[in-house]
Amino acid sequence: MNAIEIEEAVSRLAEAPFDSEEFPFAFLEAFGNKPTTLKRLKSKSGGSNQSDLGGVLQRNNIHVKVCPEGEVTNTLTALRDSAATARYKVKFILATDGKSFEAENLADGEIVACDYPDFHNHFGFFLPLAGITTVKQIRENAFDIKATGRLNRLYVELLKENPEWDNADRREALNHFMARLIFCFFAEDTNIFHSNALFTATIEQMSASDSSNTHEVLSEMFRAMCTPLKDREAAKIRNWADKFRYVNGGLFSGGVAVPRFSKIARSYLLHVGNLDWTKINPDIFGSMIQAVADDEERGALGMHYTSVPNILKVLNPLFLDDLREQLEAAGENARKLLNLRQRIARIRVFDPACGSGNFLVIAYKKMREIEAEINRLRGEGDRKSEIPLTNFRGIELRHFSCEIARLALIIAEYQCDVLYRGPKLALAEFLPLKDDNWITCGNALRLDWLSLCPPTGTGVKVQREDLDLFGEMREVAEIDFENEGGETYICGNPPYKGSSWQTKEQKEDLKLIAEGVLKSWKSLDYVSGWVLKGVDFLSYVEASFAFVTTKTICEGEQVPVLWPYVLNSGLTINFAYHPFNWSNLASNKAGVTVVIFGVGRDSSKNRIYNGDQCRFVDIIGPYLVPGSDVIVSKSMTPLGQQAKMLRGNMPTDGGSFIMSTEEYRQRVSDGSLPRELVCPYVGASEVVNARLRYCIWIEDHNLELALASEFLRNRVDRVREVRLSSTAPTTRNTKVPPHRFMQIEGTAKKYSIVVPAITSENRAYLPIALLDMTVILSNKCYALYDAPLWNFSLAASRIHLVWVGAVCARMRSDFSYSNTLGWNTFPVPTLTEQNKADLTRCAEHILLAREHYFPATIADMYDRDRMDTEFPLVREAHDRNDEILERIYIGRRFKNDTERLEKLFELYTKMTSQPAPLNKSAKRKTKGEK
Repeated sequence: MNAIEIEEAVSRLAEAPFDSEEFPFAFLEAFGNKPTTLKRLKSKSGGSNQSDLGGVLQRNNIHVKVCPEGEVTNTLTALRDSAATARYKVKFILATDGKSFEAENLADGEIVACDYPDFHNHFGFFLPLAGITTVKQIRENAFDIKATGRLNRLYVELLKENPEWDNADRREALNHFMARLIFCFFAEDTNIFHSNALFTATIEQMSASDSSNTHEVLSEMFRAMCTPLKDREAAKIRNWADKFRYVNGGLFSGGVAVPRFSKIARSYLLHVGNLDWTKINPDIFGSMIQAVADDEERGALGMHYTSVPNILKVLNPLFLDDLREQLEAAGENARKLLNLRQRIARIRVFDPACGSGNFLVIAYKKMREIEAEINRLRGEGDRKSEIPLTNFRGIELRHFSCEIARLALIIAEYQCDVLYRGPKLALAEFLPLKDDNWITCGNALRLDWLSLCPPTGTGVKVQREDLDLFGEMREVAEIDFENEGGETYICGNPPYKGSSWQTKEQKEDLKLIAEGVLKSWKSLDYVSGWVLKGVDFLSYVEASFAFVTTKTICEGEQVPVLWPYVLNSGLTINFAYHPFNWSNLASNKAGVTVVIFGVGRDSSKNRIYNGDQCRFVDIIGPYLVPGSDVIVSKSMTPLGQQAKMLRGNMPTDGGSFIMSTEEYRQRVSDGSLPRELVCPYVGASEVVNARLRYCIWIEDHNLELALASEFLRNRVDRVREVRLSSTAPTTRNTKVPPHRFMQIEGTAKKYSIVVPAITSENRAYLPIALLDMTVILSNKCYALYDAPLWNFSLAASRIHLVWVGAVCARMRSDFSYSNTLGWNTFPVPTLTEQNKADLTRCAEHILLAREHYFPATIADMYDRDRMDTEFPLVREAHDRNDEILERIYIGRRFKNDTERLEKLFELYTKMTSQPAPLNKSAKRKTKGEK
């Protein structure tokens, strides 16, 4: 269940008659517990209920007790002191008598106390019961989830009643209608209509209970809102609709139709209207409500919410921190405060992937906060804001999200006016809405950003037609900036999309921007398009940009493709956040590992953020490591003393040479396969999971023996056919005989140190293996054949994993190992013979520790959740290995992975003598912009 579904279930429970016996189970059911779980809790004998107070205790979750009237507080104390509560690691305790309701989060001591009918307003407090990691702001603004759920039910019901609206053309009209409703609900509860509940009450009074004329009543109210007072008599506005204020702003113009209502839809409409819309939070409401109009997102309604703290990780270092520093430096100096206020009024914030406007809303509210403090210090507390909404520009592909983004900004402006100037002045200046269009609906990678966010207030026009957000087609969508000469800050969270996940249209978007500018651009993530457009924008405008992106564009093979162009454009990375999980509110805790970086020309205050810690540094490189802007390039030979690493062997045989253990045994047993022509065959999966396959391995001197077997002759013939029929010329025309693997990189005389080509990032170390000489390695592995054992120590170290994570490519989230990029470039200090002896012993200790836990596999022993508890000797051996190796680097253990990377890049720079050459021939390009 998602948060909206939980809210609806909890609300139904709060509205139902109180049943003392069933309440604990109904409460748990509302948070997603399955019938079988509830049945076990209810069972009188052998059940799972562990309460020692006659209540209901679910292990590791909650202890609930229904008590006599007036005993709620005492019962909560008893639950807190209960031995079972402690023994079974309960997270929440809850007591109620059907009149009062009290609960406590035992982890942080937070308490909820309310009347029983109101407990549904605190559903967010209990979301961890459903496995949802909550954001405090969501818990404190339960209204947004409640309103989203109600609007979603209305939207779905309207589509049922109006199936002809369920197509691309009519959906826009339905989305526009929903935006109107949201505005009206907000306006009636905030007295913008000069009468409380006017909109909902009029619907209830004037529309028939059978809903037959509901659409007509709404149409008439909307017609009144788009008709100026002086024109209403001529327009023959009905008396009951004439009391609505003139709204304009395009929101109620254009003759957008109203869908027909069923009785259920009318009921939903009134239910939504009866919510308290003064509690709307535009910071997050947009992200939630945009899913209502998106079929693909509706299943996770509101769960793709971007938290305000995460948004501020972009906006604070981009420009807000500087504004606050200037405010503090100004003190009470009236002239300095005035200059700062004038500067703020000219700042332009541009989000070219704005969605429902979260970044723009937060930027606006924070700037209003600083402006209000300036006005307070200057004794001008009720002064009208000089920060125009039209300075907050956005581009968004989806029409409804554009409407919600503009509406969220309008609501944010009104709320700021109420907060800083008072309700009277806010109401006096709110209506009519302006008819400006400053959120553009379109493809950000196809539009000319300079036209939409020009460097001056006038003179640059949009060279295309575009929809007026709440109105008609306009030949020019450009809105002049009210205050010229300001700074421009580009920000946002563009769509990521790795190269293999991009649609045909998205690949074409990147092609129009990158072809002829970057080599190998096809390997880039889709988000790179926004980086390239940002770089081009900064070549014309004094600006900075900061984006949330997948960390993959700052690691591996994408770095030498993208970043030389950025750095050769005279730009630097001004700030960066180390990778962190950008999670949403879904119960499966889905999320993606991201980085944040800001790019501009000023490099005087370069900052690296790691969690809440900030460091000022001279240089931030494209791997987001301080101290070096070097770009790691592939090397065909190792930089240091480490042995040469080779790729495993590629059969290119259509499967003819490979066989399972069962087939191998059968063929050897029936005499069709000579045992000496078969070898164990190991790839990445076999290394990690201790499995075996076998392969036919025919040396030239054994060819006569092989061809004497009919089974082997058939296999060789099949290999020949596979290669001859290949579409790859090198395979089709190969000179390699069909009895041999297509590519044989090497074999061992004694042993092989093996590194899987693909390995999970959810391990603290790479799953290195030591295999004997009989094993043939597949091309899914890399091998150090007969290399000194101290090489095992290097490959199995934490510092090597950190290097690989930074410079090698990714296969989704897994490491894609590379000998030329991960091993050959790995900076290793000069090792003495004593160093090598120490590292050899470390490698032996790791191997012996593994043997201790036989038959546990590498997958078992290196599982992050099991390594410390189930396989402590392996962990200890690795810790010892890391200590010995890291003392060779810096004389002590590294503090963290960031320090490891800093040292590695410093050493890499020294060992390569100079930074890897950047692409000096990269040229700017605006091709494809329309």
